Amino acid sequence: MHPDIHLALHHARAAELRDEAHRPLTRAPKDALRTRLGWTLVEVGLRLATRPGTAAPAH
Repeated sequence: MHPDIHLALHHARAAELRDEAHRPLTRAPKDALRTRLGWTLVEVGLRLATRPGTAAPAH
């Protein structure tokens, strides 16, 4: 897969995950907290993985 296409798909999926993480939850409070914490950890991980200077050089 071409790197530009792969990057575009990654950004689209990351945006979907962020949108889903910020939607109001309709579950039990305990499950809602666990889900919110999980999505927050995913978002932090994505930020760490995509911070400037960590990407491999383009060839």
